[in-house]
Amino acid sequence: MIELAALATFAFTVLVIELTPGPNMAWLAVLSVSEGRRAGFAAVAGIALGLTVVAAAAALGLGALLERVDWLYETLRWAGVAFLVYLGLEGWLKANARQETPEHQSKLRYFARGFLINALNPKAALFYVAVFPQFIQPDAPVAPQAAMLAVISVSIATLIHLGIVALAGSARHFLEEPKRHRIFQRALSLLLIGVALWLLVATAR
Repeated sequence: MIELAALATFAFTVLVIELTPGPNMAWLAVLSVSEGRRAGFAAVAGIALGLTVVAAAAALGLGALLERVDWLYETLRWAGVAFLVYLGLEGWLKANARQETPEHQSKLRYFARGFLINALNPKAALFYVAVFPQFIQPDAPVAPQAAMLAVISVSIATLIHLGIVALAGSARHFLEEPKRHRIFQRALSLLLIGVALWLLVATAR
């Protein structure tokens, strides 16, 4: 199996990557400020599932397929960016008023959106393809090692995302005043759109 030193290096690598501002971080901040912690926690669960599915797909060869098939890569890339821009625009438009959504609908909606943000992100699959092989021992079964790395990466990402939701949810109380809430949410929405455009440039071939 993988040595402890290699696992520690991998965990640190994932930690650094996850602390870098990206689509999950920006969207969770927007969501938690506008809808509260419960919506944010539901989204975190969807993100965790999305990352798990992407990791499994990469281990089964989808990542390598994305590297070879340009149209499939570009389709996922543009779909992911368009979805992030849509979420940013939605956050901007909802900044004027808080629209309460029935709790069960809210949880399912944000769980699904968290899943889609990661399922439509080819960069996530390529990360697993590029990084996993560097930590897998070739003289041992690959599947258990890949599963262990996936559990570590998803766990670290989930802990960071939970922290973001908790912090942003706390800020929501500070933003009860309508004008302050509107300005802050629009700023976060613009940040999310900016992240989407950055992702479009950063993932271009």
